[in-house]
Amino acid sequence: MTILIADDHWVVRGSLKQVAKSLDEDFETIEAESFHDALETLEARPDIGLVLVDLIMPGFNEFDGLKLLRSKFPEIPFVVISIHEDPDYVLRAISHGVVGYIPKSANAKQIKTALTRIISGEVTFPREILASVTPGPLVAEEPSNPSPIEGLTDREKQILCCLGSGLSLQDISENLGISRQTVRVHLGNAMRKLNMNTREAVIHYATENLAKLKAEA
Repeated sequence: MTILIADDHWVVRGSLKQVAKSLDEDFETIEAESFHDALETLEARPDIGLVLVDLIMPGFNEFDGLKLLRSKFPEIPFVVISIHEDPDYVLRAISHGVVGYIPKSANAKQIKTALTRIISGEVTFPREILASVTPGPLVAEEPSNPSPIEGLTDREKQILCCLGSGLSLQDISENLGISRQTVRVHLGNAMRKLNMNTREAVIHYATENLAKLKAEA
């Protein structure tokens, strides 16, 4: 696999490169110092299979850069590497379709675990940050159509809560005391009820609606 590491700090790039190489010596890492460098590299190297990107780089304002890269290369998974540990910032990154968010405060072991999950086809988000998301105050609202969440079973809501908090399927299995296959069955049922076809879509939904799921689970 070829991994593009886009960050304007050479120390960060070096650290991420070292962790990636520890996963597999055959991984090729390419470096970019700005959004423009990342864009040019992606255009020149169609073999890139994963992008690790810091949103604070020369070239664009944070999410504008991410939006541009994602729009031009929607088939490539993007992981945000960021100094920000604000849940709203994480949720905003997730809304742009990233498959992972790794705080720069994470140690080598945590980064390695996150990259291992992503490379195996899962997503990873900082559960300790997303766990701080709380439901907003209750306010009187006009009657509206029932929320899709209301059609989910308690177990399905539990699993979506776990997904939205950044847990992997194995973590959910262990935390809830059920088999991984059972987790998959409940998740599949929830996806059908929510009319979603991919795991990425349901995880993004769970993350963005974490507060509602916590309130109803």
